[in-house]
Amino acid sequence: MSHGLGPDGRWPAPAKLNLFLHVLGRRPDGRHALQTLFQLLDYGDELEIERRADGRIVLHHALGGVEPEQDLCWRAARALQQAAGCRLGVDIRLRKRIPMGGGLGGGSSDAATVLRVLNRLWGLDWPVAALADLGLGLGADVPVFVRGRTAFGEGVGEILQPLDQPETWYCVVTPDCQVSTAEVFADPHLPRDTAPLQLADLAGATLRNDCWPVVARRFGAIRQAHERLAQYGEPRLSGTGASLFLSVEDRARALDIAGAMPAAWQAFVARGLNLSPLLTALGEEA
Repeated sequence: MSHGLGPDGRWPAPAKLNLFLHVLGRRPDGRHALQTLFQLLDYGDELEIERRADGRIVLHHALGGVEPEQDLCWRAARALQQAAGCRLGVDIRLRKRIPMGGGLGGGSSDAATVLRVLNRLWGLDWPVAALADLGLGLGADVPVFVRGRTAFGEGVGEILQPLDQPETWYCVVTPDCQVSTAEVFADPHLPRDTAPLQLADLAGATLRNDCWPVVARRFGAIRQAHERLAQYGEPRLSGTGASLFLSVEDRARALDIAGAMPAAWQAFVARGLNLSPLLTALGEEA
């Protein structure tokens, strides 16, 4: 690789947690108005991204059940290529670590990394706000990864205000199932009338994930994982699931809890970050 790779030879695509998720109502466009707190993690996918001169977008990985042209990495590269009128192409290699269908933002983070890195490799110099706007067309979670900061989110999640949080340790557990975000938001039992919060009132508010009752009713495996984690604290659902997370006092405790989970579940330990490791790799820590 010769075109500005990250310091470890790969570009990071971090996972996120939704520390809470409130559904305020349905918008005129059919989408849902939300409030959430995005917490970035020091755990995620990794991508190798190399510029091509022939204009082709080539994936060197395959995700189960996903056609190449539906892969968010491919779609992100194609969207930027078309919007910028760029004649260059790219080779993309993805090392997938974030569970698919877990509510941890893996595909969105991969897309954001592709946008940020290609903006540099193709010499486009688009402002971050323009990349975030383009990313919103790929998914509601893409802008927070493009901007690269833990943030309070509103709208469909794209109206973002950076908000530093304690860099807590988490045990994250994903049982052997995937959740369709579209199906959860289409469920007639989903609460859609949570009162909006002011950011200044966030610290003293009662926070929850409004998707939890729907997910718990529909997925026995997630209920079982919740019961298992509840032996150690107060687990919460990230996004629409299937992943659950538990905040813990230190890494050693998180590792102990992860090690006690069934082998069929994916469990990992991560620390919350206020600044995305992608921004660090890009040299944009400020």
